[in-house]
Amino acid sequence: MSALPIGPEVDGWPRPLPSRERIKGGRMTLEPINKRHVGDLWEAAKGAEESFTYMGYGPFKDRAGVEAFVAAHTARPDMAMWAVRPVVTGRAAGWLSLMNIEPGNAAIELGSIWFGPELQRTRAATEAMFLLLRHAADELGYRRLVWKCDARNAASRRAALRLGFIYEGTLRAHMVVKGRERDTAMFSMTAQEWPARRDALIAWLSPENFDEEGNALRGLASLRGEAA
Repeated sequence: MSALPIGPEVDGWPRPLPSRERIKGGRMTLEPINKRHVGDLWEAAKGAEESFTYMGYGPFKDRAGVEAFVAAHTARPDMAMWAVRPVVTGRAAGWLSLMNIEPGNAAIELGSIWFGPELQRTRAATEAMFLLLRHAADELGYRRLVWKCDARNAASRRAALRLGFIYEGTLRAHMVVKGRERDTAMFSMTAQEWPARRDALIAWLSPENFDEEGNALRGLASLRGEAA
């Protein structure tokens, strides 16, 4: 045996691909994105041009643009995308996906996340991300959960850290997006870290963690035992 340092042995069995199934939560439902979501998503995207600043697509000029986007993502073999339908409105108001899937490496990315204004910074939005992370880690057995974003996207970086992802570094001049050079900030969460993150998310989402006005009594960092 070599005396040089090597990584620990792991289960190398390829992980299953994400199941394109409806996932029901307490405050929203994840539905495999489909033509029937186009009307709701077009309404959610109207007047929200700035929310597409760091996305590789959008903003959309008309409903036909949203329809073309949904059609292109309904059955992509390399990713699974869901529309988010909050219970409080009953209207699809955003989407997110599991993508850059590496079954042999047990690595998968939570990405291509777009939430319309009415969904942003809500419990439903947090629950949507949690349910896909749980699907990937607990149900499919992925060991490495990935989050990446434009390094200039401060809101996305904050979201990654809030959920418990660890910043790994920045890939410089990594991509060209909409004709502009993009540095990409990389974040990850491992199988060893996931249980504590999962438990904190469950506790944060619990109705007992919110007052009568809907304000969280404890933040996710506090529930993970981290200093504020």
